Amino acid sequence: MNKIKAHINNIALSHTIFDLPFAFMGALMATNGNVDGWTIFLIALAVTSGRAAAMAIDNLADLKYDKLQPRLSYRAMVKGEISKAEAKIFIVICLLIMVVTVSFLPPICLKLLPIAALPFIIYPFTKRFTGWCHLFLGFALSMAPAGGWVAAGGEIFSPAMIFLCSSLMFWIAGFDAMYGAQDEKFDKSQKLHSLATEYGAKGAFKISKIFHVISVVCLILTGIILKLGGIYFFGILIAVITLIYQHKIVSPRDFHNVTQAYFMRNGIVSMAIFICTWLNYI
Repeated sequence: MNKIKAHINNIALSHTIFDLPFAFMGALMATNGNVDGWTIFLIALAVTSGRAAAMAIDNLADLKYDKLQPRLSYRAMVKGEISKAEAKIFIVICLLIMVVTVSFLPPICLKLLPIAALPFIIYPFTKRFTGWCHLFLGFALSMAPAGGWVAAGGEIFSPAMIFLCSSLMFWIAGFDAMYGAQDEKFDKSQKLHSLATEYGAKGAFKISKIFHVISVVCLILTGIILKLGGIYFFGILIAVITLIYQHKIVSPRDFHNVTQAYFMRNGIVSMAIFICTWLNYI
């Protein structure tokens, strides 16, 4: 049980709240709310296992830096609760689960899987050479709604799907840039990159606000294209209020509110929009 808890810690399982609701939204929107329960289950298993593998890869790649960062001393690999070998075995198991799960979905999903998985493998290394790594993280997670859309039988490259994926990409990139700004000094000392190291914490916060405005616009355009009802847009309103509050309680000069609670509170955005999307089709 301790080992299982350590792996759950290592992959931050609770953070699935950021992308899984968007994957479900993709499936609902692609089918006009007529997606079946079996498909939803397969989407959930594929997204969760794929994200678990991605997080383990990220933590494995960053382990030498995480050991030097006091803020990350709680992580299972930093504490030695999981060895590198165990992490690699876990990654292989998760990838196998993902591939097997996707094989039960329409054949196009398995063909597109390498394209969807590649960003997760590349992302951990982007912070070595670009401050825009947050945007790349958002792009990687945006594969979730795209996967949900295609898995449910939706048309590939639909304008609505592209806007939905873009909304997730810019939302994730925005709050990840804010959260990561507190590590500006540490990242510079290790020659790592972030928007804060490139433009300072103040610049990173400004760019984050722009990202979040773009995210909201993309959500609105998604609803307009699909002719969704007022309850969907009410979900967007909740998301906007949440984002405004998140930006209000932190500043480039004061990070004391940038806690795990702050980080997880962003999940209100994805849950509110998902629930209101679901209610829209009832």
